[in-house]
Amino acid sequence: MGEYFRGLSMTEEFEERLIKPIINASYPGTLATLSLAVLEIVGREAPIILRFLLSLDAVMFVSCAFLIFFYTIYPKKRILWNISALAFIAGLASSLLAVFGLIVT
Repeated sequence: MGEYFRGLSMTEEFEERLIKPIINASYPGTLATLSLAVLEIVGREAPIILRFLLSLDAVMFVSCAFLIFFYTIYPKKRILWNISALAFIAGLASSLLAVFGLIVT
């Protein structure tokens, strides 16, 4: 009976160590995908600054996703969390500027 409960804790540990980083990284990854979808929709006729902002937006969110993934695996590396927060904020700012650019054009 003791082995059964130990097996459950190993499953929870497996989920905590391997599944949770993927789930955490998927949130900013989804935002990067949305930015790339908008970039594909506006196409080549959009102004270069708008395409640059959407590309920067996607790069910031993808880098944030990678940093969150590795921070979830190595929680003692506080610098990963700080850089991912800055990348996320930069991605949000770029996204906001791109939305204003889309409204203007």
